[in-house]
Amino acid sequence: MFITFEGIEGCGKSTQIRRLRRVLKDKGLPFLITREPGGTAIGKQIRAILLDPRHKKLRPKAELFLYLADRCQHLAEKIQPALERGEWVICDRFWDATVVYQGWARGLDLKILERLRPLVLNTTIPDRTFLLDCPVEIGLARAWERIHHSSGVNRESRFEAESLAFHEKIRQGYLLLARKEPRRFRIVDAAQSPQDIFRDILEQLFQVLGAPVSPQKRLKG
Repeated sequence: MFITFEGIEGCGKSTQIRRLRRVLKDKGLPFLITREPGGTAIGKQIRAILLDPRHKKLRPKAELFLYLADRCQHLAEKIQPALERGEWVICDRFWDATVVYQGWARGLDLKILERLRPLVLNTTIPDRTFLLDCPVEIGLARAWERIHHSSGVNRESRFEAESLAFHEKIRQGYLLLARKEPRRFRIVDAAQSPQDIFRDILEQLFQVLGAPVSPQKRLKG
C-alpha cells in the first residue's frame, strides 16, 4: 500500500504522519515513512538546495529537475524496494506536489510534466492520497511558527517566503487534482484540531484496512 500526504505549507502533514506511524506500529504492519525531497542521503543534499531561502535565483526549470532527480533516487533506493517487500509506504509529498508547485504555481507547461511522469515514475502511483486542505493564511501562520521554533531557523523557508497568491495557486491546484482523481484522493479539513484531522484520516484509512478500531485507539497519540 502506497499512501501519500499532500497540502500547502503548514497543513499538518508531518504531524499526522507521526501519528499514523504509531498506529501502523501498533497493528504490527511493516512500513516505511519517508518524504520528498530528502528521503535518501543524496536527496537530503538536494533538499538543502531546494529549501534554502538564500537560493532566490533558482529558476523554475532548475527547481523542477532537482525535484525529479530527488524522486528518481528516492523511488529506486527506498520506495520501490519497500513496496516489493510488501511494506506500507507513507510518503510526505510525491508527484502531485510537482504538478501544483512547479506546474500551477511556477507556471511550467503541464503537458511537459505529463510527458515526464512515466519516465520518472514508471508505473508507481499512490494507492491513496490524503490532501490536507486549509486556508492559506492558516497554513502559513502555522508554518512560520514552526520555523521560528525550530533549531534551524529559516533554513527551509524558501517556499514559505513566497506570496499569498503563490500559495493560493498551490491550494487550488491540489483541489483541482482531487476533483480529477476522486478515487485516489481523500480531502481532509486541515483547519481542524490535529486530533480531529487524525480521526478523519483513520476513518478513511481503516476502510482500506478493513479493520476498525475503537474510538480510544483511534485517538491514540
